[in-house]
Amino acid sequence: MVGGEPLPVPPAQFASYYGRPILKAPVWRHDIPAYLFTGGLAAGSALLAAGADLTGRPALRRSGRLVALGALGASTYFLINDLGRPSRFHHMLRVVKPTSPMSMGTWILAVFGPVAGVAAVSEFAPLLPRHGLPGLAGRILPPTGRAAGLAAAVAAPALATYTGVLLADTAMPAWHDAHPDLPFLFAGSALLAGAGAGLVSTPVDQAGPARRLLVAGAVLEKLAEHRIVRRGLTGEPYRQGPGGRLLRTSRLLLAAGTAGALLGRRSRVLSALSGAALLASSVLTRFGVFEAGVASARDPRYTVVPQRERLDRRASTPAGGPAAPGA
Repeated sequence: MVGGEPLPVPPAQFASYYGRPILKAPVWRHDIPAYLFTGGLAAGSALLAAGADLTGRPALRRSGRLVALGALGASTYFLINDLGRPSRFHHMLRVVKPTSPMSMGTWILAVFGPVAGVAAVSEFAPLLPRHGLPGLAGRILPPTGRAAGLAAAVAAPALATYTGVLLADTAMPAWHDAHPDLPFLFAGSALLAGAGAGLVSTPVDQAGPARRLLVAGAVLEKLAEHRIVRRGLTGEPYRQGPGGRLLRTSRLLLAAGTAGALLGRRSRVLSALSGAALLASSVLTRFGVFEAGVASARDPRYTVVPQRERLDRRASTPAGGPAAPGA
């Protein structure tokens, strides 16, 4: 009622045709958020290993290279398992399409994988006999491994961030509207995962770079997350529902892991527990982002309201005048 008169039109209900969502939610299984995490772990570990190699920390270098290769193998498995047939991954290598995040991501994996593998294999050089052909291989592997490790570190930023571009390139409102910040969020999460693995697997006297990487990753991830969560209506799935719960738990684990890593510099046990908390935080961040995107596809509000706002902005722009931001 308005002034005693009945409203001619009932309040808008955000329903869709026959109760169906406007957008089809992703049919991806949990292989995909696991793939997002393991790819980031591989990238963060490769960066940490390269830094450890250049600063003379063999234990940290060794663990970083081995974790990078193992995480990359897991990431490739999760991707192929979600695709359903291994041949689909192979077929994507037949073309190079710069406008396709999936095509470029496939090639990033194809470049990162061999160099990460060579770097990891070089860690077994000390186990080879010192004479004959094995001895020659033992002398060649270390410098080759250093070159391969540095090449993996060069490719690592692309590996850490392309999945953020991939999600933002979809029609899922919570992902699409976060396109300026999602790659930075994933980059920070990758650094945290690499730092966590380094803290778990390395003696405290060599884990200094892992702690510094942790600080950089935490700052980058939290700044990007703050911008995403506060992004109007489409930031809501990151604050509420399954996505919001996962991200809140991730923040608690990050705080605990950071405090433990910085305060327990001399405790091997506390350092390892802190690293485990950071790894768990990175996992929950990826799953939280995934759940937020799925939730935004299932609720018509997140599609209809931003569309109406864009239409209103365009309608209010004078003909021939500058377009309103976001139009």
